[in-house]
Amino acid sequence: MCGIVGVLGNHEVAPILVEALKRLEYRGYDSAGIATVNKGTLSRRRAVGKLVNLSDLLVHEPLAGKSGIGHTRWATHGAPTVGNAHPHRAGSVAVVHNGIIENFKDLRADLGKRGISFETDTDTETVALLCESLIRDGHAPVDAARATVAQLDGAFALAFLIEGEEDLIIAARKGSPLAVGHGAGEMFVGSDAIALAPFTDQITYLEEGDFAVLTRTSLDVWDSRGDKANREKRQIQLDNARVDKDGHKHFMAKEIAEQPVAIDRALKAYCGADGDITLPDDLDFTKIDRLTMVACGTAFYACMVAKYWFEQIARMPVEVDVASEFRYREPPVADNTLALFVSQSGETADTLAALRYMEGKAKQIVGLVNVPESSIARESNVVLPLHAGPEISVASTKAFTCQLSILLMLALKAAQQRGIALPDGMPGDLRALPGLVHQSLAGEKQIASSARSLAKAQDIIFLGRGQLYPLALEGALKLKELSYIHAEGYASGELKHGPIALIDEKVPVVVLAPRDALFEKTVSNMQEVMARGGKVILVTDAEGAKLAGDGTHEVIIMPQVPDALAPILYAVPAQQIAYFTAIAKGTDVDQPRNLAKSVTVE
Repeated sequence: MCGIVGVLGNHEVAPILVEALKRLEYRGYDSAGIATVNKGTLSRRRAVGKLVNLSDLLVHEPLAGKSGIGHTRWATHGAPTVGNAHPHRAGSVAVVHNGIIENFKDLRADLGKRGISFETDTDTETVALLCESLIRDGHAPVDAARATVAQLDGAFALAFLIEGEEDLIIAARKGSPLAVGHGAGEMFVGSDAIALAPFTDQITYLEEGDFAVLTRTSLDVWDSRGDKANREKRQIQLDNARVDKDGHKHFMAKEIAEQPVAIDRALKAYCGADGDITLPDDLDFTKIDRLTMVACGTAFYACMVAKYWFEQIARMPVEVDVASEFRYREPPVADNTLALFVSQSGETADTLAALRYMEGKAKQIVGLVNVPESSIARESNVVLPLHAGPEISVASTKAFTCQLSILLMLALKAAQQRGIALPDGMPGDLRALPGLVHQSLAGEKQIASSARSLAKAQDIIFLGRGQLYPLALEGALKLKELSYIHAEGYASGELKHGPIALIDEKVPVVVLAPRDALFEKTVSNMQEVMARGGKVILVTDAEGAKLAGDGTHEVIIMPQVPDALAPILYAVPAQQIAYFTAIAKGTDVDQPRNLAKSVTVE
């Protein structure tokens, strides 16, 4: 969600701030702005829409200064307007904020009693007004900011810029990520390392509850108890922070194409050439009686697939929960439960809150994340990096297939540790997976052609059975995200229990049906659709097409694949259907409306 950047630099800071904000566009936003201090004077510029609108404004109304903060806003409180855009200002204080201040109405009421008025609908303006009121009462800027943060409830990352203070940025985090970059006589702050990568490879990640004071030559941090803290400075790999499209039209196209390489990298991290799966030594499934998996969105569907693997291959009982519901349900936790939390960013607010609920209850907490320095990684007992590389498009592709690949390896290892025979060919068949995914990418021309007719539909249904049922949900989610067409995914056996009422000649139905043990049953449900005039797009292998392709509207041929690998392989056409349908409709592929890549508020 909202992206934060701050710079105490040696050069004019406005273009630097805009460049950093461009690297945070993937988080999702609907307005943007920057503020600078120049010769003691605080000024700001804000614009609604894409960053190009802010860039155009800065051409006509430039901002000078070598100290500044910037922000891309994803609206929570208040509509996306210039007035509600960040930075928010009250007198000498400018603030940028990621998160939600839950007690802002109470704070606003208290400020109102003191005769302080408001100009916006946002919770963030309250922060600026409160800090400014404390400065007017005689507090020094750092003390005023500290006292302000102490009164805030909710989740937030904050950066303060103060008029007259050209060598000062104040930052604080609670629930939302924030990183500090160290340069040569310069200092930077940002929502993540990607924003800071062009400027420095020396990063300090602020911890939960930290309050930080930055100057060009120093960083002082106090922890949640108010004690001085010594946070580690880490060197990041700049190659891992590249965010260019490498010649592709969209980041999503690039990330779909990168999946064979990303999956190969994930396999090599956990599975040797001899097929031996290697996990951290303290991850022992012989001591685990039950597995609880928690995630949001696409990662939740990865967990749903993994439930089949763990139960069928490792004979381990599994519970899968949506993170936003899990902790409020206050589920009892059985002895010897392993809790597995899956998140691309490692900062997903609901998933992180669910992890904290499980602290002290689960025997072990495992984080499966793409960012090893993230909050979920730091708060887990065991961290399993995805090795997917940066994923910029809002719609997850290579992170999803890497999640699936590693979860399958976990299920196979669990079976081995528990003395259960693996499916024939496993884990050796994993080595063929990158090549199979590469083959599946070749179907994009046919899918692009099909997408032109799908783009005209108002409703689309995805069907799948067994391990392919979660893929039907994922395919529908992708299509909704990117094309704004209403789509639903169903277990194909559930069709006759209600959804079949939706079927007519105007409703395309995408059927995911590899030639597996459930193929005939899936085909029977597909025939029920066709009997009612539904246009079926059958995604299957050559043998499945030969047996069931007659009478379908279209058949997309996939490589033959071992049953356990099918969900990973069939993710590719689900992604391509969504991508090319969005292209046909002309929607924003990489940054769909109303969505954010990293959901850091509940």
